Amino acid sequence: MSQVIKNRYEFIVLVEGKMCNPNGDPDMGNLPRQDSETGCGYITDVAFKRRIRNYVDDGYGAEAGMEILMRSGTSINRKIAESVMKVNDLKKVPAKFANPKVSETARDMMERYWDVRTFGAVLSTGLNAGQVRGAVQIGMATSVDPIELEDITITRMVYADGKDFTTIEEYENEEKTRADDKKRTMGSKKFTPYGLYVMKGTISASLAEKTGFSEADRDLLFEAILQMYNHDISSSKQGMSVVSPLIIFKHVGTQDPANAAQNAREAKLGCASAHRLFALLEVNKKDEVDYARDITDYEVVLKLSEVPAGIDVGIKEEPFSNVVYGDKVPETAKRNGILIK
Repeated sequence: MSQVIKNRYEFIVLVEGKMCNPNGDPDMGNLPRQDSETGCGYITDVAFKRRIRNYVDDGYGAEAGMEILMRSGTSINRKIAESVMKVNDLKKVPAKFANPKVSETARDMMERYWDVRTFGAVLSTGLNAGQVRGAVQIGMATSVDPIELEDITITRMVYADGKDFTTIEEYENEEKTRADDKKRTMGSKKFTPYGLYVMKGTISASLAEKTGFSEADRDLLFEAILQMYNHDISSSKQGMSVVSPLIIFKHVGTQDPANAAQNAREAKLGCASAHRLFALLEVNKKDEVDYARDITDYEVVLKLSEVPAGIDVGIKEEPFSNVVYGDKVPETAKRNGILIK
């Protein structure tokens, strides 16, 4: 059985959007989300988590302990009730039932659902199963440069009238009498020509200890991040892709092997701030580029010379490849267009 992780991690990856809608805002007519002051685009954390969940559900959801609680269209309260009744050995919940085994119910759900032990969940919306703080937190991704918003008109060569018709004859008569230029409808498509986004995340070993987030869960998370746009594609996301390898900062401790206890403590709690580690990756548009339209229009630099003590830098190139640490990092980075300083 895979062990619970014992190290804190930070990770960072570049996500590109070409002629697509990276993350539409329903309250803004589904326009790509944009910072009103800087003009930079952003993608919400829940948008990333949705695609990660979908990948895990489709690829591994049938395995024990790998179910997804936050599935599309799922009643969360039903799932909570299932665990409450299981833990309390009930076939029917009594009226005004107060769950006496909240922590045991939460533990059952962490063991059953991958996304609960990974991202956490509020489990008190129905029969109370408490609240779980997940081991993994992903922030909102912001684009490196301001994005342009496009709202164009499109034509659909069909129409959808006649919803109150009760016979096929009524539909046929309507089609015969309808003018040809009325047999189509107009719509709109919202997108941005280009945006390069920086996605950042953290894995807490302290919270993993409480939720049971394991090394196998960590490996699957990294796999899912690299696969999230390859697998769960839609018309509006056709231009979305992960365009850099996953860059990982693993906290290993600053002490020599003789002080194993202190080393383990530092590895668990962290040897440097997340902000300092994220700043080790610099992404800037090249001077000669007026309008970026590809990852190659940017200079991506990994500042290995400034890595703090107690941190191992790793790179994961492909979904099913191992993370490369140590001396192989510069070569791997160079192969992926990343400069080393």
